[in-house]
Amino acid sequence: MSEPVLEVADLRASYGTVEALHGISLTVGEAEVVALVGPNGAGKTTLLRAICGDVRVRGSVVYRGMETAGKKPYAIARLGVGHVPEGRGTFTDLTVAENLQLACLGAGDRARGNRPTPDEAYEMFPILREFRQRPAGALSGGQQQMLAICRALLARPDLLLIDEPSAGLAPLVTKEVFDELERLLAERRISVVLSEQNLTRAFAIAHRGYVLSSGRVVLSGSVSELQQRDELLHAYLGATTASHGGELR
Repeated sequence: MSEPVLEVADLRASYGTVEALHGISLTVGEAEVVALVGPNGAGKTTLLRAICGDVRVRGSVVYRGMETAGKKPYAIARLGVGHVPEGRGTFTDLTVAENLQLACLGAGDRARGNRPTPDEAYEMFPILREFRQRPAGALSGGQQQMLAICRALLARPDLLLIDEPSAGLAPLVTKEVFDELERLLAERRISVVLSEQNLTRAFAIAHRGYVLSSGRVVLSGSVSELQQRDELLHAYLGATTASHGGELR
């Protein structure tokens, strides 16, 4: 069996005196999509921020055999870890084209003389070409999410961390974003850690999942295994997928 792309062991993180992550361990394989599911406050966002270096941690984060815990976010990004934060993280006053141009300039060493261009982003999400001169802040929520995903993928990461891509989106828009995301991940074969409250959408594209509650992993396994343990998911997430159309609340 090949070495995991990402291996997190006994990871702990605190905000002041409050511990937000309590000894979390997980792995992500080559070209594998791993879902993090759980209610608000479960620790999903903190875990992604810890992996990409935005939060000080105790424990181990190993990316492609290299310990990255304690490294600066820019150093981790240069190694090939991309991050699509909750809330999109685009420059709302700049146009779509300007956002993409900045992402291309920031690709840095990962480009290796083959720097990406905005046209590469328009191939990922053709609708963005139509709005390339529009300020990012004037886009719909779904279009902003597509732009945020493009910005991260232009750096050509080997591991992509995506935080709550369906947040604030209508169901039809969520479906569109996830359909396009699934297509892109299949084409590029990169490893992904996906934090998501919409269980149906997350499990539709994930291979494995981890259920978080109060900063701890309380359940893990393949998607099929987790789906067979439905009663445990409901106990930890506090809702049935049937009653909320797949969205955990």
